[in-house]
Amino acid sequence: MASLATAEVCDTNAALLSSGDLRILQPVFQSYGQCRAFSGPVVTLKVFEDNVLVRELLETRGEGRVLVIDGGGSMRCALVGGNLGQLAQNMGWAGIVVNGCIRDVDEINGCDIGVRALASHPLKSNKRGIGEKNVVVHIAGTIIHNGEWLYADSDGILISKTELSV
Repeated sequence: MASLATAEVCDTNAALLSSGDLRILQPVFQSYGQCRAFSGPVVTLKVFEDNVLVRELLETRGEGRVLVIDGGGSMRCALVGGNLGQLAQNMGWAGIVVNGCIRDVDEINGCDIGVRALASHPLKSNKRGIGEKNVVVHIAGTIIHNGEWLYADSDGILISKTELSV
């Protein structure tokens, strides 16, 4: 899947930006993983300091999708580590966006996926299996629906109601 340049998309889609059909996440994320640019249909997940459902979703075929995790912005533990980064790569996920922390940064940076997260934290998460899949999430000033499209590159992250053409 060809990646779109987010700056160019913004420059050429003023009407979509005005209508809210194209939205820009606030620039709060750090970039990890081998893929600096990635895109795909969104799968949403809402959890708090618990990554059991993260693993469950990443164990399914990614098919070029992007997992968007609303971790409540927690800076107290990591929701994704090196093992989950490798799993995401192996299962065909295009990327992961975490409104929270990751760990095993060197391992994740070796994975052929794109990862965005608020920061890194060495502590692993809880394992209770509490959370919600495929729900509307609100991260970085933007509401994101399951099934929308995410486009990320070094300039930022965009959310579109529909797939954009190259």
